[in-house]
Amino acid sequence: METSQQQLLEWLYATANGNRSAFEKLYQACSGKLFSVSLHLLRRHDWAEDVLQDAFVRIWHNAADYHAEKGTVMTWMISITRYRALDLLKSRRIKAEHIDVTDDLVAEIKPGEVLGLTREKVKLDECMDALVPEQRQSIQLAYLNGLSHHEITEHTGSPLGTVKSWIRRGLTQLKRCLEG
Repeated sequence: METSQQQLLEWLYATANGNRSAFEKLYQACSGKLFSVSLHLLRRHDWAEDVLQDAFVRIWHNAADYHAEKGTVMTWMISITRYRALDLLKSRRIKAEHIDVTDDLVAEIKPGEVLGLTREKVKLDECMDALVPEQRQSIQLAYLNGLSHHEITEHTGSPLGTVKSWIRRGLTQLKRCLEG
């Protein structure tokens, strides 16, 4: 059974006042969904656990910063979790770039493969830059941040049909650009 927005709000406000019992209830009610979000983005159980812990530390420290007019408690907590997961991926990617080239994993990658991937990334970046800002933002929120169409409408304040159109038209334009 899903916990109501009102109950989550009460627990979050109590958490903002340092109520550990309310924080524990908030954790019990939401940790499964937030772990699922984290695991979906990271694809590694151990990393997802680390992100979940970090996200709840941030929720504890930032509970007083929540504003109901910007979205539901769950949406706010999901965005914290997503940003923590994306930060982890970014930091792991940076560390991987600094690995000694004699490392067995890096040695298996052929120079031509790296060059091909780099060219594809540059082309994708060029095609994304050619999109109108609303299309680019909607596609990034959907495919990089994993937001649903409804969550994008909450994030942008735009109607559902408009968001769907931006994504559909943007993907069509991306396809044409990448094939050209």
